[in-house]
Amino acid sequence: MSRAADLENLLAPVVAAQGCELWGLEFSIHGRHSLLRVYIDSPVGVTLEDCERVSRQISAVMDVEDPIASAYTLEVSSPGLDRQLYTPAQFTRYIGRRIAVRLRAPYQGRRRFNGLLNGLEDGDLVLQVDDTEYLLPLESVDKANVVPVFGELSAVAEGSLREGSVREGNTVEDSDLDLVAEDSD
Repeated sequence: MSRAADLENLLAPVVAAQGCELWGLEFSIHGRHSLLRVYIDSPVGVTLEDCERVSRQISAVMDVEDPIASAYTLEVSSPGLDRQLYTPAQFTRYIGRRIAVRLRAPYQGRRRFNGLLNGLEDGDLVLQVDDTEYLLPLESVDKANVVPVFGELSAVAEGSLREGSVREGNTVEDSDLDLVAEDSD
């Protein structure tokens, strides 16, 4: 098992205990220093307070378990609108959405694909790029991200406001939604 997988197994219950989902993590070593970047998500979004709370809990567990021998920096954040997709379940959540995929090795002469995710079939991503449908082996994916479509974003934000999913104390004004819509023009 890889170091990242070990860390994921250690930290997923810690994040879940704080009412969030461990979306993914990245662990990289830079000389004598390492970076542990943890992405958390929640059905109602992630606030700065969520990141602070989860960071404190992860720090406490890391101090006790000591899975990283050298000095490291811990970063906890939301995966963002252009979130990276790590697992088959995450890809399934984004069927029907546009994603950008980078492969480890070229497939039919190219490594980068940007298209509509039509599904998962026998371990392959079904990706519609223009008029061509590609079956890209999931194990060949180096990185895949959701491509935000800002016209849809303002509709999602408006829907969230109507459904009352904005957390107490956080407000979004109609003018804020207009700014999002203007950015996409």
